[in-house]
Amino acid sequence: MDDQNKNLILATALSFLVILGWVFLFPPETPAPATDPAVATTPESTTPVTTDAATADGVAPVETAVPAEAPRITIETPRLSGTISLQGGRIDDLKLSDYRETLDPNSDLVRLLSPVGGEFPYYALYGWKAEDGLTLDAVPTPDTLWSVESGEILTPETPVTLFWDNGNGQIFRRQIAIDENYMFKITQSVENRSASPVTVTPYGFIARDGRQDSMANFILHEGVVRMSDGKLQEIKYKAMADLETVSPDGSLVDEIDVTANGWIGFTDKYWMTTLIPTPGTAFRSTARFLPGNGVFQALTWMPTQTVEPGETVNVESQLFAGAKEWETIRTYQNEGGIERFLDSIDWGWFFFLTKPIFWLLHFLHGFIGNMGWSIIVLTLVLKSLVLPLAYKSYVSMAKMKELQPEMEKLKERAGDDRAALQQGMMKLYKDNKVNPASGCLPILIQIPIFFSLYKVIFVTIELRHAPWIGWIRDLSAPDPSSILNAFGLLPWNTPSHESLFFIFSLGVLPILLGISMWLQQKLNPAPTDPTQKMVFAWMPWIFMFMLGTFASGLVLYWITNNVITFIQQYSIMRSHGHRPDVFSNIFGSFRRTPKDEAAKTPKPGGK
Repeated sequence: MDDQNKNLILATALSFLVILGWVFLFPPETPAPATDPAVATTPESTTPVTTDAATADGVAPVETAVPAEAPRITIETPRLSGTISLQGGRIDDLKLSDYRETLDPNSDLVRLLSPVGGEFPYYALYGWKAEDGLTLDAVPTPDTLWSVESGEILTPETPVTLFWDNGNGQIFRRQIAIDENYMFKITQSVENRSASPVTVTPYGFIARDGRQDSMANFILHEGVVRMSDGKLQEIKYKAMADLETVSPDGSLVDEIDVTANGWIGFTDKYWMTTLIPTPGTAFRSTARFLPGNGVFQALTWMPTQTVEPGETVNVESQLFAGAKEWETIRTYQNEGGIERFLDSIDWGWFFFLTKPIFWLLHFLHGFIGNMGWSIIVLTLVLKSLVLPLAYKSYVSMAKMKELQPEMEKLKERAGDDRAALQQGMMKLYKDNKVNPASGCLPILIQIPIFFSLYKVIFVTIELRHAPWIGWIRDLSAPDPSSILNAFGLLPWNTPSHESLFFIFSLGVLPILLGISMWLQQKLNPAPTDPTQKMVFAWMPWIFMFMLGTFASGLVLYWITNNVITFIQQYSIMRSHGHRPDVFSNIFGSFRRTPKDEAAKTPKPGGK
């Protein structure tokens, strides 16, 4: 392998270390919580209106303080629990029954939505904007106290219906249904019993006031995610403050008119809330940030409706509020007609690899039933697929290993004359039909696969709290064992994975990773440059420390990959008559078979 290719590998490795350091030292900022996210908006300007603001456009005011406790409707489904407040008909109290905050079976359920008055208010709300024929107080507002018309508990079998009579001849109803997973169906209706037509515009919005600290970084998107007629857009929470369109009130908006299919909402690492108008319906999709109080909003404005006397108008939409499970979201996409809903999962730049890799992992898990063993089998499959490409590379590296003594002699003869050294090396490669560039092929193949699998393990909820064996109870978290307490034999605690000193708390898997990288490296030809030789000698142990903070599933993959690569490369070298002695010394001395020695013995009369 010539210096240019070695520099390529070195640059790749050092760049990877820089990325790791950047992620570790510069986590993203988290918006600070504000006071109250409850805001009503107009479809023209999406301007918030408060209780002391004079309104000329027919928009109902909303509260500016914590709302009084109102009656609630219980939500009971196999996968969700919570309540709906009759004040505004808010869906603002929701927990995920299948997921807990920690591995402790007694820990709290993951809370997705929270009412105003809590630490991080987060809720979904639906309503109507008054247009022609209606005054401001003739439509329900986020403060309106609804009554229950039917249903006492929201279950998959029993929807609930809320109603409100404005006293002027219009009756508003809101039916809320839910399936066995995470999808709400919202049906809003206006019954006009007056003698004159009325015009109203239905809307839905999700409001979020701050959020808990997140370990997310540039590898993962968290913030607004929306689909607009086949176009995916992601806006990070931090980037919401940089939206260019400014409303008259100072709020920042990004609006798109969707002609047929789309959705918009907020996504976190594992959870998501999404407004989904009925496929085929035009609507306005709005991402909005209120810098004055730090509130994030996602809104959908449906087409304006004119309700004639004696008529009733119904408008349907859906609300997804739950975990980003691949199979569940795929079902909503394929059977529910929600266009590209699977793209709400952040597959990353290598989506063309990430998606099929996860599909294969999911498929294997369906048979094996354990994510750890599934990762190992997945690695075997991937290595089998790329073996034809890597075979020539391993053969070339075996030949270069054989030429190592000749290269050392060439270096001694050339001395400081680098031009002569390069010319001699190229002649040596040509005479022995060796392509030094082919040695980089396995690395070039491995890089996109590694980052794709890293993405899969990092963002997919299927790896969250997934056990493997023994002490590895969460493949999405770092190895919890530590050399600092003799892997649990000594009675003291070790730094948590959020601590800067966790990098020194090596677990069993990171140590095995370092050893596997060291063994694999000893099969490769050593660099002729002393500096490069030193860097390559230290690289397995540097990676051992750096990757010790990574998810156990990713470290498990890398260990498996290294072991398989070692076996493949060792076998190929043996098949060419060589027997690598990888354990003799740190420089990887090379023991030859009698066949090799006979081939190297000068014949009588030879040179």
